[in-house]
Amino acid sequence: MYPHERSLVKRLADAPFALIGVNSDTDLDKLKKRMDEENITWRSFWNGPAGTGGPISTAWNVRAWPTIYVLDAKGVIRFKNVRGERLDKAVDELLAELSAAESSD
Repeated sequence: MYPHERSLVKRLADAPFALIGVNSDTDLDKLKKRMDEENITWRSFWNGPAGTGGPISTAWNVRAWPTIYVLDAKGVIRFKNVRGERLDKAVDELLAELSAAESSD
């Protein structure tokens, strides 16, 4: 998914958009190296040495990896587990809603 995520971040660089990752690798040093190799430029949090059983996935009740949540500007989960073109459409839809709301203010 990294190539698609990189393209999404690049395409929306000037939009009110943020991609945030949570990584379940158990070895932080290997994770840092992998993130450099994969050119991960967006914020990505480490789920801790417990991996998939770490505090972030536990708090969000994540049971499968990867799990994708798309939140709107108010922090409400609007889409879950959309990937590829469906992810692009979900993000574009929320950005259009935000733009329309700002225009009507």
